[in-house]
Amino acid sequence: MKYNNILETIGDTPHIRLGKLFPGDTEVWMKAERFNPGASIKDRIGLAMIEDAEKKRLINKDTLIIEPTSGNTGIGLALVCAVKGYRLVLTMPESMSIERRRYLKALGAELVLTPKELGMGGCIEKANQLLAENDNAWMPQQFNNPVNVQVHRDTTAKEILADFPDGIDYLITGVGTGGHITGCAEVLKEKFPNTKVLA
Repeated sequence: MKYNNILETIGDTPHIRLGKLFPGDTEVWMKAERFNPGASIKDRIGLAMIEDAEKKRLINKDTLIIEPTSGNTGIGLALVCAVKGYRLVLTMPESMSIERRRYLKALGAELVLTPKELGMGGCIEKANQLLAENDNAWMPQQFNNPVNVQVHRDTTAKEILADFPDGIDYLITGVGTGGHITGCAEVLKEKFPNTKVLA
């Protein structure tokens, strides 16, 4: 396989059977989102939110992109911004690991750390302040951006259906923003109404 850049490797992650953990007739499969270049499912939304903003002309090469994050979305956005040449500022709690900070900086992101006792609320407040202070700035708003759900309808759910055309009995997933579980559940349950969705 040949790719023009690393962003083309986002998605199309494999399903791996967990036969050792669940021997016998029961089939349990894991969708290995760690195979994304930033090592998480958040690469999908990072790319989708930036490309949606480009299509809608909400951003240009001089736009400052600002996002509050505790980690994986920041990595996804930093990866995309590095390839596309955007300046990215991430606000995050000072309690985030040194390794994660170094990784984000290596990808070119600028970090603004907020007091750990303020949690994510402090990050969001600081991001909103930075947004207000800059004329040409844009915030993806991962928790409120409809693209977060849509990308999982358009990619993740379709990848599941491609590998399991007869459907699945259960979809079990963690929940952060809710984009993944919502997008996948909508598509899977439309085709297979008896599929159970658990978080």
